[in-house]
Amino acid sequence: MTNGAAGRIEITDLGMVFGRDGRTVEAVRRFTLMTTPGEFVALLGPSGCGKTTVLNAVAGFVPPTVGRVVVDGESVAQPGADRGMVFQQHSLFPWKTVLGNVEFGLKMRGVGKKERKSQAHAYLNLVGLTGFEHAYPGELSGGMQQRVGIARALVNRPRVLLMDEPFGALDAQTRLTMQELLLGVWREVRTTVLFVTHDIDEALFLADRVAVMTGRPGQIRDLVEVKLARPRAAEIITSPAFMALKARVLAQVREESARTLSRPRP
Repeated sequence: MTNGAAGRIEITDLGMVFGRDGRTVEAVRRFTLMTTPGEFVALLGPSGCGKTTVLNAVAGFVPPTVGRVVVDGESVAQPGADRGMVFQQHSLFPWKTVLGNVEFGLKMRGVGKKERKSQAHAYLNLVGLTGFEHAYPGELSGGMQQRVGIARALVNRPRVLLMDEPFGALDAQTRLTMQELLLGVWREVRTTVLFVTHDIDEALFLADRVAVMTGRPGQIRDLVEVKLARPRAAEIITSPAFMALKARVLAQVREESARTLSRPRP
C-alpha cells in the first residue's frame, strides 16, 4: 500500500487575503514550508491563525492570493485525487453503507466493481472495520465514523493526506485510540500527512515536525523537530523528552494566543 517517494509539498511565500462587505482580512502571510515524501507534519497554533486556510490551499479549495503551492512539482490549482482530505466532521454519505462510502471515490474514477470492492475491503481492514461494511454511518460511534473517513481518503492512494482536526470532536480516550490507529495506518501507507490541530500533545505525539504558527496573519514561528523514537505508544507523552518539547511549544503557543487576544478586532 506504500506510495513510494511521492508526496513532496512545497509551500512558498503563501499569502491568503479574504474580503467581505468591503473589508479584507489577511489570514496568512509569507508562509513557507517544505515537506519530504512520507513525512508527518503538524500545523499548530492559536485559534484563527490560518492553519485550516493553509490546508485548504494545499487541497486546492482556495487559490493563493500570493505565493505558490506545489505537490510533486505540479502547481495546485484545484482539488485532486492525489490529495485526500479528512475533516473534523466525518462528512460521510448517510444513505450509503460503510463499504459504499469507501468505494465511492473509486467508482467516480471508473474503477470496476470487483476491484473497487476489493480495495475498499482492504482499507477497511487497515482501519479495523472489517465486519462493519454493511453498517450505515448513523449506526457507528464518532471514532468509527472517522475510521471510515480515513479509509475513504486513503483508498484513492493519495500522495498527500490532509487532516483538519479530525479527532477534535472525540472524547479524550477515543481520541488517543484514534491517534495510535492513525500512526499504525501511516506506517503502512507512508503517505505524506499534513495535520492541523490545536492540541500540543497530539501534534508532538503524531508528527515528525511541528510547525508552530503565529497569530493571524499566520506565519511559521518555529519548526520543531520531534526526535522521538518510532513506533510511538501513548506512554511516550510522559517521557522527559516529550515533556521538554511540550514546554517549548506550550510557551510559544501561549505567547501567540496572548498576542491574538490583545489585538483590536479589524
